[in-house]
This record gives sequence, structure tokens and C-alpha cells, in this order.
Amino acid sequence: MFDPSALTEVTLRNRIAISPVTQYSCSPDGVVTDWHLAHLGAGAMGGAGLVRVEQLAVSPEGRMTPGGAALWNDDQAEALARVTRFLKARCPASSSAIPAAKAAFTSCGMATPSSRPTTRRAGSPSPPSASPLVAASRAPRGHDAGFVWLEIRYAQGFLGASFLSPIADGRVDEHGGTAENRARFLVAAFRAVRAAWPERLLLIVRMGAIDFHSDTHTVQDSIALVEALAVRGLDRVDISLGMNINAAEVPWTECGFMVPTASRIQRETGMPVAVSWNLGAPVAADRLIRDEGAGLLMVGRPALANPP
Repeated sequence: MFDPSALTEVTLRNRIAISPVTQYSCSPDGVVTDWHLAHLGAGAMGGAGLVRVEQLAVSPEGRMTPGGAALWNDDQAEALARVTRFLKARCPASSSAIPAAKAAFTSCGMATPSSRPTTRRAGSPSPPSASPLVAASRAPRGHDAGFVWLEIRYAQGFLGASFLSPIADGRVDEHGGTAENRARFLVAAFRAVRAAWPERLLLIVRMGAIDFHSDTHTVQDSIALVEALAVRGLDRVDISLGMNINAAEVPWTECGFMVPTASRIQRETGMPVAVSWNLGAPVAADRLIRDEGAGLLMVGRPALANPP
């Protein structure tokens, strides 16, 4: 758990990452505040290998709540740059001369692929052709703000996860029906962002690999998507939940319940994985790395309950 982890030019000093936890504490116009400096700075000073900022909306329509963080204008980027400067100043440099505690941001959107009532998040149907371009246009702004690790969120009921799930995706065009069609939007968005994000810096996807429901997408669908993204420049996949339906039977009380899925995806695709959900017990978390091959542990609620 305390061994370094290196990908491209980014080296983490250990395998512990602070998950992106929404703070609902931004200004009304999406600018991060001193609250975020304290919250994220605690992780950097406490020794985490990676510190990840909460999801950043790439357009006004993409905000989850009025307190959500954003990255569509210069004021938002400047406030985030203040946070990244603090993180880098409080962390020793890695062998690649990049600070070992990293900041990452996530793009998201509050829209849905269709108007089906089974989805967890309310929103209006999304025009697929425009969304990838919006996300890609914000990537350089994130780089200018000092981030070295970019994640696109295709999980937890956000737009990408909803396209992938046949429960949420009710489209009858080229973005609906087969698993390949449902993945089309995700691949297009990834390609657009990859083209706009420096090749030397990490681009990962947080994927809602399963929904724990028999009527939604399968692990094999997720494996096919990882393979499609791998040939287009994916550096790592962060395995999470789809959260597309309230009736999902998620085993919330099981320690590391997403690890078997993450291990299978890593084994069958060769793609380095990160994994989250119920990883708070240190001995159990270390075992998941040693015995199950989890490359990076995303810790959220335990870090809030017992700050570094």
C-alpha cells in the first residue's frame, strides 16, 4: 500500500488516493473556496499519494447543485490553481520531478441520454454530438490550473454511465440498443478530451462497471469499453458503480465489494485499475493490493471521518 506507483511521467509516492468527495461549498458561481483549500490540503499534508478534487462541471448546465464546483471560466480556474499550488508546495517531488501528491479533476454533466424514469438523476435528454466538444474545450483550462491527472466520470449516474446502461439509455438512434452503440458517446467524448489533454499527463476514466442488477450492462460490456478506450490512449481505469437504478442490490457492507470486478477487468484487459468503495480498514486494503492486484485505492468516507 505504501509502495510508489508510476504511470507515464506521473509517480505517486504510495497507492492511497483521496477520492473526489463533493463538498457543496463553492460560491454560487462555482468557484472553490478556502473550505476546499483546507479539505484537500489536509490530504496532501497527511501523506496521500493522490488528492482528487470533486467533479467539476464543464458547463452551467452540468452543475449538480448550486454549491458544486465548476471549470468553464477563468475565475473558476484561478481559484483551483490556488489549491493546486498549495498541494504541490506541501509535497515532495517524485523521481519524475512532479509533486508526489497529485490533484485530479472530473468532468460531469447533468443531462440524461433519454427521458426514462428509471434513472437515478433527473435531467433532460442530451444531444450527444455537442457534449464531447464541451468537455474537451475545458481540458486545457484544467491543465493551466495545475492539474496533472484528469478523470472523465462515466459512473455513479452521471451522463456517461447513463449512456452505457440499457436501463437508462432508451435511445433508438446510433447511441442506443447494442452495447457498442451505447458506448459510442463515451468513446467520442474520450477521444475529444484525449486530443486536448497533454499526452504526457494521465487521462483516466471512472467507470460504472456494473449496476448489481440483472437488466443492465454486464462486466463484459465494460471490458469491451476499456479495450476500446485503451487503444485511444487510456492510462488507467477507476472501477466504480453505475448507479443507474434504485433497485440495484449493492452489497454495501462487504469490504472491497468492487475489487473482484476490478481484478477481472485488469486481468482481461491488462489495463491498470484503481478501485474504491468500503476500503477503510488498513489491513484489508493492503491485502487487496497484495493479493487481488488493485493498483490504487480510492478512499473517501474514511478520509472524511479520520482526516490525514
